[in-house]
Parts: sequence; C-alpha cells; structure tokens
Amino acid sequence: MSGRAQLMWDEAVTGYDFGPEHPMDPVRLALTRSLVSAFGLDRDVDVVAAKPAGESTLRLVHREDYIEAVKAASENPGAADGAYGIGTLDDPAFAGMHEVSAMIAGQSVGAAEAVWHGDALHAVNFAGGLHHAMPGGASGFCIYNDASLAIARLLELGAERVAYVDVDVHHGDGVQAAFWEDPRVLTISLHEHPRTLFPQTGWAEETGADSAEGSAVNVALPAGTGDAGWLRAFHAVVPELLADFRPQVLVTQHGADTHFEDPLAHLAVSLDAQRAVQVACHELAHSYADGRWVALGGGGYAVVDVVPRSWTHLVGIAAGRELAPESVIPESWRQEVFARTRQLGPMRMTDGRWPVSWAEWEAGYDPADRLDQAVLATRRAVFPLRGLLA
Repeated sequence: MSGRAQLMWDEAVTGYDFGPEHPMDPVRLALTRSLVSAFGLDRDVDVVAAKPAGESTLRLVHREDYIEAVKAASENPGAADGAYGIGTLDDPAFAGMHEVSAMIAGQSVGAAEAVWHGDALHAVNFAGGLHHAMPGGASGFCIYNDASLAIARLLELGAERVAYVDVDVHHGDGVQAAFWEDPRVLTISLHEHPRTLFPQTGWAEETGADSAEGSAVNVALPAGTGDAGWLRAFHAVVPELLADFRPQVLVTQHGADTHFEDPLAHLAVSLDAQRAVQVACHELAHSYADGRWVALGGGGYAVVDVVPRSWTHLVGIAAGRELAPESVIPESWRQEVFARTRQLGPMRMTDGRWPVSWAEWEAGYDPADRLDQAVLATRRAVFPLRGLLA
C-alpha cells in the first residue's frame, strides 16, 4: 500500500455553480486548492483527477429516472422538473449540471477505489461531501450523493463494513437514507438539532431499519454549541462505536459550516475545533480501519475566512504534514483572495483557540445540561442495539 495520500482534484469541479446569488460559491473550492498549493502540500500528496462517475456507478445509489431528469435539466435548465428537486431555490438547474456533478462524484468514487486497492492510504476530495442528495431527488445544494456513491462502490468491491462519520452542521440525511437497511454501513452524524435547522431530520431515535438496527447514529446538538460541547459529543459517541464496528474503511465528511461565522447555521465551533476533529478522524482510521481513510468536504458558506483554511488543514493531516495552527498564511494567497473576492483573507491558520479542550464523557455528565442530554439520548437509543452500555 502506498504511504502517500491522494488529493482528488479536477479544475472542472469549480463548475458546480448555482449562480451568483447562491451561497454555495465555487470560489471556496478554488481558494482551497490554491491555499493547499501555497503551503506546498502538493509535494506531499499525489494529485489525481479521476474520471466522472458513469451511469452504472450513479445507479448504485440513484434511480435511473432521476439521473435522466438531471441530464435533461443539464441540457435545458429552463425545463427542469421540479418534482425531482431540480430548478428550485436551493438547487437551481444550470447548463452542464449533470457533467460537473458526475465529475465530483467520480472524485469520491476514485478516492474510495484508491484506498480500497491500496494505491493510497488516505484520499481527500474536498469538493465532495454532497450528503443531502437522495436516490430520487436533489436536495440541499446536492445533485448526486458522492459520499453514498463512494460507500456503495466500496461495498461493490467487497467491503463488508464501512463507517461513515459526518460532522457537517446539517444532518447527513441522504447517506443515512441510502444505507438505512444495510447493516454493513454504520452512519454517524453530528449536527445541529432538527428543530432549528434543515433538513429537520437526524433525531436520536433514527437508528436504522429493523434489518439494520443500530446502524444509523444521530447526535442532535443544541443551537449555540461551541468547541467544548462539540468535541465532547464527538468523543462521547464516535470512538466507542468505531471500536465496536471495526470498519474496513472510514469515510468522513467535514462540512465547515459548524463554524461560528457560517451564515446558514447556528453552531459556534472554531476552526481549531474543526482541525481537532480532523486529527481525531485520522487517528480513528488508523486505530480501527487499518488507516484506510476517505475524507470529503461538504457544506461551508464562509467561503473566504473559513472553508479554505479548514480543508487545507484536512489535506495536510491526510498528507502527514499537519499545518501548525499558528502558521502564517502566504501573502500570495491573500492577494489572490482579494483579486477574486475583494475581501481581505485571514492571516493565520487558527481562530486563536488552540489548543482546544473538552470534558471527557467518562468523567461524568450533567443531566440538566442540554448538550449532555443530546449525547445521552443518542447513547440510550443506539448503544444497547449494538450491545454497548449506554
């Protein structure tokens, strides 16, 4: 197995563009890619452009009629069929939509193949993580569910246990739905509570179909949760479940929209805590999945201040060259930021909260604390189904 990580990248992914008024500005992808280069991380990864996902691959998750609807809208955006979630405010149709969505999906599938075949130990597709797309419809800025497709491809290749950990601020509903009845896939999502955020799913009681009880795990965090609570919840749930499940591959989704600057949600997490969870996922992959790690991007709408820094940390961690939080951002990148956006870029790779700390669950919990109530609800709903103590 190659010890080098792969960075999945094709410039064409920046064509995933819902228009100038849409919050999912593809500049976040371009700026991340250039920040990775500005720090010289290209020397530590193999940059690979995988082929787009073909129709047989897309059909591993998506219905044929939906794929045909996407292709039709891609050719004629004005005729998009809203019954498939296309042509809506969240998911406007645009020319070439099918092709670029298939390209993003192909990068995640290629990452999964590389890790499974041993061509790379870790693979990152920060353009991916489009976790809301359903088998028969677009949702939440997501056309094709690349995360689900990567997992489905791993199963097709012979994987018997795949774990998916999603720390986007929004519930990973599309991935949960895709594998709701499949005990070979453990999906874990930490997200803002469905009472206060799209897609209004991801309750602790959602634990999988009768045929796969305990294979879906949801931690619904109170609005306003900050670094200490977010990290406490992650460490109170994820490591124990992975230790029990022993996945052959760990797939993680790192939406940066948990950040306190994100305009579309209500958590209060810092870049430094996001980095801490990325480090933890890397360590968990080595502890329980023989190091096999596929890391994806996701949401994130503070497209200058947050997303590029967060995902550049992710690439550095996967590459084995972690960037110190206090690292000064190269001036060349800040000049590019201004040229592209007329905004001033951040100065360092930290929000000034490193090192982050949290209270371990094993030290005890407060039944009156809303964060602890959320964690306890998840543990009580899922852990006994897996033969673990709640």
